[in-house]
Amino acid sequence: MSTVPTRAPARAHHPTGQPPRAGRRRGKRERHWPAYVFLSPWMIGAVVLTLVPMAVSLYLSFTDYNLFDPPRWVGLRNYTEMLTEDPRYWRSVGTTLLYVVIAVPLKLALALGAAMLLKNLGRGRAFYRSAFYAPSLLGASMSIALVWRALFNDGGSVSHVLDTVGIHTGGWVGNPHLAVYAVVLLTAWQFGAPMVIFLAGLQQIPSDLYEAAALDGAGRWRQFASVTVPMLSPVVFFNLVLETIQSFQVFTPAFAISGGDGGPADSTMFYTLYLYERGFTASHMGYAAAMAWLLLIAIGAVTLILFKTSRSWVFYADEEGR
Repeated sequence: MSTVPTRAPARAHHPTGQPPRAGRRRGKRERHWPAYVFLSPWMIGAVVLTLVPMAVSLYLSFTDYNLFDPPRWVGLRNYTEMLTEDPRYWRSVGTTLLYVVIAVPLKLALALGAAMLLKNLGRGRAFYRSAFYAPSLLGASMSIALVWRALFNDGGSVSHVLDTVGIHTGGWVGNPHLAVYAVVLLTAWQFGAPMVIFLAGLQQIPSDLYEAAALDGAGRWRQFASVTVPMLSPVVFFNLVLETIQSFQVFTPAFAISGGDGGPADSTMFYTLYLYERGFTASHMGYAAAMAWLLLIAIGAVTLILFKTSRSWVFYADEEGR
């Protein structure tokens, strides 16, 4: 009995002549190319204006470069000189840390206080919100910093006001013990941006929580500590991270108030101001590049610490599902 040979079934072919999976990949690429076209200006800018300068800066940090002669490789000499042989570097680190520790909490406290006042304000809230936010737009300018220097200078308005109430401090700008606090107050005056963020967070807290706390006999301070602070903790954390990063990079107020030299007696020699002096005044660009990279590492370390410690005090409403 003979058997008829059977032919293997023919493989299905994709209409385009390609396997289905390859066709899907090609279709996905065809759908995504407009996105890459629109993203290309940002991608080119990120590479040309950020990544390439960072790579060049990292290379220069290991060289002796004065902006005029070709860079000369010196290895880790800039870093060792900075950490072991330069007392002004460590003074700038101490001044910057003092500024961050005082200015950031003060600015956030003023921002939260103003947001609490504006939360329940009916008429005129838009006007006051704009008025409180205006210093955040103006305070970073050199002109406002120069006005601030005039206010806190010897014979300025601040010293006259304090003299009338019996507090004789003289000019803050010329006092090594008070000059840095003039910069702190200028920063704290610019609390408008975190205030707006706090106000948005306060408006998202359910009123039922305050009503339940009031039924339990909680007063205003107890409600603030038990309801407002925990529910607002993610917003506090967000503002804290942003303001800390910005405070480490303060430059314009310090430059204007000190006259660009960090005086008196290096009391306003902030880190970025010293970086500017070494790089553009003394033409030690390699040294300045090394300072910039250590600042980047320090900011990254502080930010990492804030994120690690936030687990113990930041409360998220959807924490159980995270």
